[in-house]
Amino acid sequence: MAKYRHSLPQLPNNLFLTDGGLETTLLFQEGFDLPEFAAFDLFRYEAGYQALKTYFETYANIAVENQVGLILESATWRANPAWGAKLGYANPTLATINHQAIALLHGIRKTYETAQSPMVISGCLGPRGDGYIPTEAMTVGEATDYHRMQIEVFRDAEVDLVTAMTMNYVEEAIGITQAAQQAGMPLVISFTVETDGRLPTGQPLAEAIMQVDAMTHSGPAYYMINCAHPSHFAAVLTADAAWVKRIRGIRANASTKSHTELNESEALDDGNPEELGRQYRQLRERFPHFTVLGGCCGTDHRHVEAICRACLPVLWHHLAKPSLLQLL
Repeated sequence: MAKYRHSLPQLPNNLFLTDGGLETTLLFQEGFDLPEFAAFDLFRYEAGYQALKTYFETYANIAVENQVGLILESATWRANPAWGAKLGYANPTLATINHQAIALLHGIRKTYETAQSPMVISGCLGPRGDGYIPTEAMTVGEATDYHRMQIEVFRDAEVDLVTAMTMNYVEEAIGITQAAQQAGMPLVISFTVETDGRLPTGQPLAEAIMQVDAMTHSGPAYYMINCAHPSHFAAVLTADAAWVKRIRGIRANASTKSHTELNESEALDDGNPEELGRQYRQLRERFPHFTVLGGCCGTDHRHVEAICRACLPVLWHHLAKPSLLQLL
């Protein structure tokens, strides 16, 4: 059942965690082969399924222990037609795997969710092309048609919302938003940026968010930033700017390397979990509405735990402030 589709609990200022870098954890730390960086391929055999189950259970335990919410993001970032075809998956098989990925998360939620730790199930979709390079760019209409099937599968699998991760050009983000609107699904758009805080196309992040909102009547429930280190985008975030207030989530890389450097790297750069936690805390102090926090490439449960420890005091500090009515 889509428990939270019509009332997303992460929209108030409650802290919600996400997982870390699923693909980099499974590839570099767990030793699984991920052809085309596709975690969904693990569903084809039992050991892969169990690895995914254990991975998500780790983050569910972190959320429960800290009494915070959790966004359960499905392992389907590459499970769309173009990437599936590269791995020999026909569309009907892809649909089955997307359903299986969501069913896994329903099982995790049933086992671990508590009143203090609501768990939201998100269907994750990624770009048609490379996550770092906006190749094979589509028009808005083409993107709507391309992503419609996966969004409809998520809807029928009873997700609470859809999250489009690592969006690197605005037309695809608009097309995905329109497809989600047509399917009646709440949606999150997560942009990635280069070291200068701009999209890989060179478009400023502010302009991209405002353009999507203008073209879709503010269609996304909120925006996120992922697959970039905080030092890459912190400087472009302006306090009190309307477009910044539309951002609620951060899933940063552990590494300060550029996308090009990461693509060329043969070793995992997992940065410093405690330092990353402090950087998240600094962001939260400036922008307390950033309440959906997790990791991306190079991060794992250590980073998310450090982020949680660093940011919980910020959360309680803001909640503890008396309102004007309380003071009267």
